[in-house]
Amino acid sequence: MTYLYPLMAVFIWAGNQVVNKLSVGAIEPEVISFYRWLLALILLTPFFLRGIVKNLPQIFPQALKLMVLSLLGMALYQCLAYYAAATISVLTMGIIMSFIPLLTILLSIFILKTPPTQGVLIGSILSFIGLIWLISGGEPTRLLELGIGQGEILMLMAALSYALYGVLTKKWTMKITNWHSVYVQILFGILMLLPGFLMSNNLTVNSDNVWLVIYAGIPASIIAPFVWIIAIKKLGANKTALFLNLTPVITAIISILFLHETLCSYHLIGGGMSFIGVILAQNLKAPLFKMKASDKDA
Repeated sequence: MTYLYPLMAVFIWAGNQVVNKLSVGAIEPEVISFYRWLLALILLTPFFLRGIVKNLPQIFPQALKLMVLSLLGMALYQCLAYYAAATISVLTMGIIMSFIPLLTILLSIFILKTPPTQGVLIGSILSFIGLIWLISGGEPTRLLELGIGQGEILMLMAALSYALYGVLTKKWTMKITNWHSVYVQILFGILMLLPGFLMSNNLTVNSDNVWLVIYAGIPASIIAPFVWIIAIKKLGANKTALFLNLTPVITAIISILFLHETLCSYHLIGGGMSFIGVILAQNLKAPLFKMKASDKDA
């Protein structure tokens, strides 16, 4: 029963990749990004506004950090994914997003001073080869001729943005609850997205796109984080994080069943290599550099 919590979150987030794709042509990236967080804010306000006001003395000193987290996790991450969806498949999006755990580990080495491991080195090399195979469509020489596509670059930037968001969340210990932090980040995110929203050509929500906003604003923005937090409390952060590795698999299943996307050999080979690389990085803990005796004594 406990494992249903992280599985539910992963299924919702995988479904959100499909929403990203379906939003192309139905609603502009800045518009759906703004509306989804506005909807989430409206629904969360009755539960958290009183607590936010009460804890303003603790929140104000963290405002700059919360703004940075909001920029990375609420604004950049999702907007980049919406733009990427215009030129790449949901399958490719899901596989690239599976790099988030590996990117998180790599960034942690520099930001959190986490010692590098053999798994990180081997996993990074293997995942990089898998990524090259994926974005080249199984023909790596094409990259020399055509370069990396815009959609792939945007999706990699989105993954990097969210990985940095996760690392900074660990680095910056704040004396406020998780939900108060999320609420304030959403508020900042709405303010950051407002200029792009106002400059958009079409702000209309209609019968063709309203359900996209609802899915992004409620299941993806509220329900998934809620059950994910429960999973962390019940299973622990490390064990819960392993379920993220199922995201590309579930995304692939959903995209094939509902969008009728074609699963090609380069998806399997590139995605498989990347998946193995991430697993190695997460689980092969042997240190890359052996500590000297003098270092241990110190």
